[in-house]
Amino acid sequence: MRPVILQQPARIEFGNGCAPQCAAWLAQRGARRVLLVTSTAVLPVLDGVRAALSAAGVVGLLAAPVDAEPTGELFAGILERAREAGIDGVLGIGGGSAIDVAKLVAALTNSRQTVAEVYGINRLTGRDLPLVCLPTTAGTGAEVSPNAILLDTADALKKGVVSPFLVPDAAFIDPLLTMSVPPAVTAATGLDALTHCIEAYANKFAHPITDVYALQGIRLIARHLLRAVRNGADGEARAAMSLGSLYGGLCLGPVNTAAVHALAYPLGGRYHIAHGVSNALLLPHVMRFNFSAAPERFAEIALALGCAPESSVAAQAEAGVAWLAEFSRDCGVPQTLSTLNIPSTAIPALARAAMQVTRLLQNNLRPLAEVDAIGIYQAAY
Repeated sequence: MRPVILQQPARIEFGNGCAPQCAAWLAQRGARRVLLVTSTAVLPVLDGVRAALSAAGVVGLLAAPVDAEPTGELFAGILERAREAGIDGVLGIGGGSAIDVAKLVAALTNSRQTVAEVYGINRLTGRDLPLVCLPTTAGTGAEVSPNAILLDTADALKKGVVSPFLVPDAAFIDPLLTMSVPPAVTAATGLDALTHCIEAYANKFAHPITDVYALQGIRLIARHLLRAVRNGADGEARAAMSLGSLYGGLCLGPVNTAAVHALAYPLGGRYHIAHGVSNALLLPHVMRFNFSAAPERFAEIALALGCAPESSVAAQAEAGVAWLAEFSRDCGVPQTLSTLNIPSTAIPALARAAMQVTRLLQNNLRPLAEVDAIGIYQAAY
């Protein structure tokens, strides 16, 4: 059995109403001026957290809102604000975009490194500010992962920073913070979480430890995402989705994702398609490409999704792909690139850009060449 490294927050607190506990955690570690990185949409649900910060003697300084997938330029402005404010801690509250920015701010505020120098794997030299993250969507798992993503506008490509120094010190996962997320965002982020779990299980570096997280995440999301989309006030569904997202996030460090995410990045970078939508649209086509490398794994995924047993491994795997396509459609997610107004002439450029995401392509069960990427995009068109 190959070695695996699990790098997780020292404190993970999960459950309804746990969010305000982050204030006491920060105060106990001497934080007094904390940069609060969030989005405009999240601010209305943060009264309890902000009151708890004040009661604990912690000043929460608001950064510029992260209201879209963050660019390098937006990050630079927030980093400048952090340095000028003399912060001694960072609190990221929001979806993956806000949390990713918070992670990078915590790592680079007191560093001489630039963000351009740390793109890639294990290029950060350290982090000396305490970092706490609270997710408000059930999707990215960023609150427990070593990853952060920014959009490089010059290259029109999302670029990742992967480092153990980006693993937050503490994560507080409060399903109540997700209750007001609108249906379309609930669907997109939930399908992102499902893709994390599927790509972690069907992965060149899959491991028995993360298999447990991945399969249970698939089960939870498959059974509860539609409920959360159709009724955002369904507390049981919201809690199950938060847990499924957490399980997916716990897979990102040891195993990470693969070709689905690699091919999704150019869609976000060039056409600003929501990340979860890109993943959901590409997932069935990448799965079919990978079938031959591990048919039994895809059959197990189908069973975890809730598909009925089939007479053969191949039929079982195909049933899972068909189920996913119907599930994504039921969630209201577009099913083709053409419906997103992406021209077919863009496919070669998308494929070339995807081939740059080698840190994820190396995890794919089958080697994927540029011609294969073109074929997947064409199948999704």
